[in-house]
Amino acid sequence: MNDSPRDDTAEDAHRARATPQAPLSPIWIVPIVALLIGAWLVYDNYLSRGPLITLTMQSADGIEAGSTLIKTRNVEIGRVETVSLSDDLSRVVLKARMKPEATPMLVEDSYFWVVKPRIGREGISGLNTVLSGAYLQLEPGRSEEEKRTFQVSEQPPVAPPGAEGLRVNLISQLGNSLSVGDPVTYQGFAVGRVEEADFEVASRRMHHRIFIESPYHRLVTENTRFWTASGVDLQLDSEGVRVQLESLEALLGGGVTFGVPEDLPRGLPADPDTTFTLYADEDSARQGTFDRYLEYVLLIEDTVRGLSRGAPVEFRGVRVGTVASVPWNFTAPQPDRRDRLAIPVLIRIEPQRLGIDSQALDLEDWRARFDRLFKRGLRASLKNGSLLTGALFVDLTFDRERSGEYRPETFAERTVFPTTSGGLAQIQAQVTALLDKLNELQVAPILDGLERNLSTSEAMLEEVRELTAGVQGLLDDPGTRALPGNLNATLQELRGTLEGLSPEAPAYRDLTDTLDQVERLMRDLQPMARQLGDDPRALLFDSLQTEDPMPRAPTQRSQP
Repeated sequence: MNDSPRDDTAEDAHRARATPQAPLSPIWIVPIVALLIGAWLVYDNYLSRGPLITLTMQSADGIEAGSTLIKTRNVEIGRVETVSLSDDLSRVVLKARMKPEATPMLVEDSYFWVVKPRIGREGISGLNTVLSGAYLQLEPGRSEEEKRTFQVSEQPPVAPPGAEGLRVNLISQLGNSLSVGDPVTYQGFAVGRVEEADFEVASRRMHHRIFIESPYHRLVTENTRFWTASGVDLQLDSEGVRVQLESLEALLGGGVTFGVPEDLPRGLPADPDTTFTLYADEDSARQGTFDRYLEYVLLIEDTVRGLSRGAPVEFRGVRVGTVASVPWNFTAPQPDRRDRLAIPVLIRIEPQRLGIDSQALDLEDWRARFDRLFKRGLRASLKNGSLLTGALFVDLTFDRERSGEYRPETFAERTVFPTTSGGLAQIQAQVTALLDKLNELQVAPILDGLERNLSTSEAMLEEVRELTAGVQGLLDDPGTRALPGNLNATLQELRGTLEGLSPEAPAYRDLTDTLDQVERLMRDLQPMARQLGDDPRALLFDSLQTEDPMPRAPTQRSQP
């Protein structure tokens, strides 16, 4: 009864210390082994995990965390784990876990883009993503520098990063801009694509980067010119109407084409990343080859309607230059010697058009040559190049009447090219001179004479009208109408009479005998007629030999 619980506890503790401990139970082996296996699996899973990369893009349209795959050649190599916005809310940031075998592909020039249904110039692509959803495509690069942050593009690459070819840069005005994926053609055959297109605000110019595939990249040389291919190029200018057709692809979506102008040598192959100018059309690209020229100003006192920038400057049909600006520096002060307001037009004389090599071209020698030609009467005028379009061009010709009248002038620090009136102005001057001569004529006497002539003509016409009426009355007379019948009857009688005088008719023989007798009588009367012709007195006297001839008494007729 006196034993307390504390004594019992102390006694049990003493016995426990005195009793030896039993070995570890085998049942603990199973959880220990499971723990070791789990740790090994966790470690192995950690070792088997690929790198975590960061992808940035403008929009996460079609991208889902935990579902969107990353593929290359249609083989899964990663998966998007998280989708979030950047700190400045301007981009979408993706975290993606790649497989270990994809690690060598994550280099500096690797390219990511979104694969989704797309309709483009190449056709329809990405239809398999209609049911499965969009995914990210990786195009491995060839660089040896590793990278873990990439920009995802909305468009597939024009060419693989390691593709053989040539990449060059093009600079153009905003009106000649191209889109990514536009074709690059050579004589209508597609040889490349536009990879990049950016607009520079400071210079207000477009910057393009194009890729030309191998082996066509050898066509690009230092003298190559690039211009926009619009598909259909219709031009109305002083040379008439011109229509140029490109390929069907360029017709539908535009593009860029290139070539070496005929006036230039082929040149050396172009280096990668060479910068070229993108011209608006082929003519502008050809004009770009004439980079050495002389500038003159035409002070036109006639109308310049129909004259445009790019119009030709010709000498006897041969093009020697180009109109650079219409009008040019219009606010500059006019020369003091001119009493009329003239419109300044800037032209360029381009000796390279005559086949002169730019290396051998001496501009100062050409300037001195034109100064001598000005003194000999070389003048410029505007002429109509096409009746259809009404476009004008500048024609250079010699005006012998103004030879030696040249006086040098300058306008806005440019030499003034002497001019003469164009064709329309010449016609206007001739019409004005004709009107002046008409004003000087004495018109009143001429009009009086014309009035008298008209009165005489009216009287003559009245007489002709009366004569015509008389002739018409004569023709309407019944006797005149019967005249053809009477004439026919008379001819019939004459025919009958002539038939009676035929050689076999008795009347013809009697007439012949009578004519013979008359002939004999005439022969007998010839001596007497001759004597009477010699002396008419023989008719009254028997002999003319007597001194006093006696007249003969009339012969007594016997009485019956």
